Amino acid sequence: MLPNPTVSMLVAVCLLVSVPARAGPESFTAEELIEGFTNTVFGLEYRAWSWQPYLVKKYVKPVRFRIHNLASRNRAPAVEAFLAELPRKIPTLDARLAEAGTEANFNIYVVDRADYLNVVRREIYGDQEADAPGRCLVRVESGRKGITGSSAVIVSDEGEFLFRRCLVEEILQGLGPMNDDPKLTHSVFNDTSRHSRFTAFDQILLNMLYDPRVRPGMDRSELEPLLPLIARDAKHRVQ
Repeated sequence: MLPNPTVSMLVAVCLLVSVPARAGPESFTAEELIEGFTNTVFGLEYRAWSWQPYLVKKYVKPVRFRIHNLASRNRAPAVEAFLAELPRKIPTLDARLAEAGTEANFNIYVVDRADYLNVVRREIYGDQEADAPGRCLVRVESGRKGITGSSAVIVSDEGEFLFRRCLVEEILQGLGPMNDDPKLTHSVFNDTSRHSRFTAFDQILLNMLYDPRVRPGMDRSELEPLLPLIARDAKHRVQ
């Protein structure tokens, strides 16, 4: 049980150096998928932001995105195109743009680097003294009934690779798998990889997380007996 109804968690992209590799869903063993799932879901890159990171974090209510393009270049079409992929690639996730005049529970701020710190302080924390680690970041608010809100800040003007990488990683981590692992060669959840797309490996991990058998607040011991079946079923859903 959570002692408070909501806790805040933070993930930031810091360093990107290794060579990308492509692989299809059939190339991953159940053991690799289970290890990837447990290392990303039961952990938190910036642990100080959560009293107990080792619990499942996911949305149970529909995810409604709002894009705030504050950058000099209009990145909204690229962000919209990526968001449109999510329901197809994660069929159990109800996710789309919020309609005009309705509330969003996942806000995406696209900024130029010069405005990054100010936007993080103003829009994410409401605190002019707050830190803004990493090259882009996502903040997640989660309670005993699941994630209640996420806010991502994506940098637009430091090259296409960084923009795409931040877009994919921060939005996916804002859905729940918030830890990075340097052993995950085929994943964006690894700050030493150079992936900038929604890889097959990460599609399987997100399908595992959004399997109905996986509930917010579950710990590793509760979920571990179910993971072989969940991994098998998620693998079949990814094309």
